[in-house]
Amino acid sequence: MTVDVLAIDGGSPVRPAGRPLPAVTEPTGRTLGAEEEAAVLRVLRSGMLSGVWGSEVPALTTEFAQLVGARHAVACTSGTAALHLAVAVVDPDPGDEIIVPPISDMGTVAPVIAQNAVPVFADVEPGTGNLDPSSVAALIGPRTRAVIAVHLFGKPAAVEELRAITDRAGITLIEDCAQAYLARVRPHDPDGPLVGTVGQLGCFSLQQYKHITTGDGGLVTTDDPELARRMRRFADKGWPRESGERAYLSFALNYRMTELVAAVAREQLRKLPGVVARRRACAADATKRLAGLDGLTLPPDDGDHVYWYYPLLVDGLSRSGMARYAAALTAEGVPSVAGYLSRPLYAEPVLREARTYGSSGFPLRGRATYPDGLCPVAEDLLYRRLVVVPWNENYTAADVDDIVAAIAKVHAEVMPS
Repeated sequence: MTVDVLAIDGGSPVRPAGRPLPAVTEPTGRTLGAEEEAAVLRVLRSGMLSGVWGSEVPALTTEFAQLVGARHAVACTSGTAALHLAVAVVDPDPGDEIIVPPISDMGTVAPVIAQNAVPVFADVEPGTGNLDPSSVAALIGPRTRAVIAVHLFGKPAAVEELRAITDRAGITLIEDCAQAYLARVRPHDPDGPLVGTVGQLGCFSLQQYKHITTGDGGLVTTDDPELARRMRRFADKGWPRESGERAYLSFALNYRMTELVAAVAREQLRKLPGVVARRRACAADATKRLAGLDGLTLPPDDGDHVYWYYPLLVDGLSRSGMARYAAALTAEGVPSVAGYLSRPLYAEPVLREARTYGSSGFPLRGRATYPDGLCPVAEDLLYRRLVVVPWNENYTAADVDDIVAAIAKVHAEVMPS
């Protein structure tokens, strides 16, 4: 067989099956090492594993706030919990609305429903999948309380424009930064603000697949001391620990981070700048070498992208063609996913069928409908154009060679003539 025959059709793969690329589910694709082992032992030997009385959680929140450039950081159990803290301190009334993107993890939307508010979906920009500010502005109404902007795949959303829009409306901007650690929000400005500091609240995840990991964990940044205080209480059952009184001042949950998680996170945090730099360098090399392929749009990078994934936008594909493109890349040894999501978040049964709070469907039933075509740009990306390639800080030059070769090979064979 010739080398041009796709592996999915019986040809030889660019990357042999016995030599997989580094992946975040394996030691080869993570930066976990002796430092994290020592941190875990330090906590175990201290006898204090609770973040309520320990030293690791306070140290982590101080260090993270300083790194990001925020005045305060609050620790919690997951990225979803971080978003729940943020939505909870917005304190929507039942039936109030929060504008969200249709392309994200459900963790962006579930906290809205948990606080009895209604998710309203704004469309996205065709080149990035991030919220389109004009779509957001058109949806703001008398019941809108906040906007959640996701920095998708590591490319910052237009949060400065969104902050201007939300400020004029008197509502809150929440940034979901789970995929965009240390990304700068101003193109070509190496000294500009980082994601998580433009909105009133910035939410981060330490889940296994993120730039750094503790398995699960979350952090929220803010410059507002009152918001920080309320988030700490919401993560601790409404308990005002600072007063010394055992009291429960408001409805809240237990999202407390443990000392073990915080100790690992502190070591991971020290490695984060290097992780981002290596991801950016590998991505820049790949983009430079793939730039000449017709019908392929590569990730836009103005010095601001931090590459959680490496998204490809392919022109002229059907839904089945997009699925074949991703499957062909995977067969060549470059794991890839067609569309990133199976469908926009608003098409998921939990929202479309209002599977919430028993048979009541509250707060969705009678207040929101989520038909096909609600966000046409997002649907075009998910169903016809978007193929995502996981990215990793431990890729070598040879790994990038294989990724570039596989994309070029698949693109030549799968693209419609």
